[in-house]
Amino acid sequence: MMRKLLVQASALRRLSSAHSLPSLLTSSSRRGSSSSSSSSSSFEATAAQPPITSVESLDDEPSQPTSKLSIDRSALYNPPEHSHEPSSDSELVKHLKSIIKFRGGPISVAEYMEEVLTNPTAGFYINRDVFGTEGDFITSPEVSQMFGEMIGVWVMCLWEQMGQPSKVNLVELGPGRGTLMADLLRGTSKFKNFTGSLQIHMVECSPTLQKLQHKNLKCVDEDSHNGNAEKSTISMLAGTPVLWHAALEQVPSGLPTIIIAHEFYDALPVHQFQRASRGWCEKMIDVAEDSSFRFVLSPQPTPAKLYMMERCKWAGAEEIAKLDQIEVCPKAIELTSAIAERIGSDGGGALVIDYGLNGIVSDSLQAIRKHKFVDLLDNPGSADISAYVDFASIRHSAEEASEDVTVHGPITQSQLLGSLGINFRVEALLKNCSDEQAESLRTGYWRLVGEGEAPFWEGPDDQVPIGMGTRYLVMAIVNKKQGIPVSFQ
Repeated sequence: MMRKLLVQASALRRLSSAHSLPSLLTSSSRRGSSSSSSSSSSFEATAAQPPITSVESLDDEPSQPTSKLSIDRSALYNPPEHSHEPSSDSELVKHLKSIIKFRGGPISVAEYMEEVLTNPTAGFYINRDVFGTEGDFITSPEVSQMFGEMIGVWVMCLWEQMGQPSKVNLVELGPGRGTLMADLLRGTSKFKNFTGSLQIHMVECSPTLQKLQHKNLKCVDEDSHNGNAEKSTISMLAGTPVLWHAALEQVPSGLPTIIIAHEFYDALPVHQFQRASRGWCEKMIDVAEDSSFRFVLSPQPTPAKLYMMERCKWAGAEEIAKLDQIEVCPKAIELTSAIAERIGSDGGGALVIDYGLNGIVSDSLQAIRKHKFVDLLDNPGSADISAYVDFASIRHSAEEASEDVTVHGPITQSQLLGSLGINFRVEALLKNCSDEQAESLRTGYWRLVGEGEAPFWEGPDDQVPIGMGTRYLVMAIVNKKQGIPVSFQ
């Protein structure tokens, strides 16, 4: 009998201890991404269902158990050291550390990047407006209205090469504030046959940015005329219908499609590999003894190494031999394949504009906060993370995905905008503007097509306009039936 009491008392002590410890195992809620169907864990996860263990009382003599206790052992797994000090970590930092701890090892740079940028609760892009002078960085559409107007010229020229279809999907991936699309629609609004054919599709995963795009496109929600409860959204800039999607695959197929991907590829998560004595090892992110994040090398080959080997196959041996680090972006390869397959079957084309290289990318990953470069691992979720785009990889991916497309470029952004008539546009605008507006136009023009510091600048040195004309590259993927697109001829 004494043995029964000791066993029960011990079990009760363990039960009490278990309920006083924080839960370490959580279930994950998965989210959709704007670039692909893969997803990321949310840190607002609920505790996993605890395993129930039955403990039976024992005696020296055979007897039937007289009592049974259900014990929650979930919190007994790898308990943390007890501390009364409050944690200064953000919820996203806690979430990242919990992933690393739960798996018992580091995570890839790609997973870290995806969580930091698009975690559904605390991702950098999800709950804030990060664009413009008040944000963290400035993109070409925010520099001048002329950028969106010129892209509108390219889209309309491609539409004419397609035979002026009566209905066409115009898709923008990662539209930001919607500035590019707004300027495109304003600039083409007089061409009624063109704008009347458009069905706008904005691929955006951020609810905050979706609302901002809705506002900047001057959208109004109207009751559906076909009896459905759903409302249709119309942009009053050109009377075109607008729909929002979380991913490209949600955009209906079957219609000719024109896709704009401006500064979208650079935000797709990359895997980094480093040459070591034992060969190429993937660069991972772990938690150091002082609880900060640190880079480590994977001890064993990882699944992403298959993509690295595929990328190296497209490059020459001499090019690989010169590198100690390589970046590969599986999601860029998958996205490009999906774009090429759609264009090959439905007709149309895609325009990719981004900063990058026409070859293998080495160590380009960077973090920007309030227009300044910061440590990649410092306060994740508070800075934008991006990487150079591998345009050669885009070309190979598209050509392998569909025999019905051709790939053109890359050319520089300056070449693209120059061929579309930006020089004539800026001259026309300068004829009817104030001195202040003229200064803004000249500055914006230089940033779009210039290289380096603006020679005409007379203001403060720390505000001198820097030209992006040669930093940004442009590539087009079009259906073979359309011929060579304008600017690439």
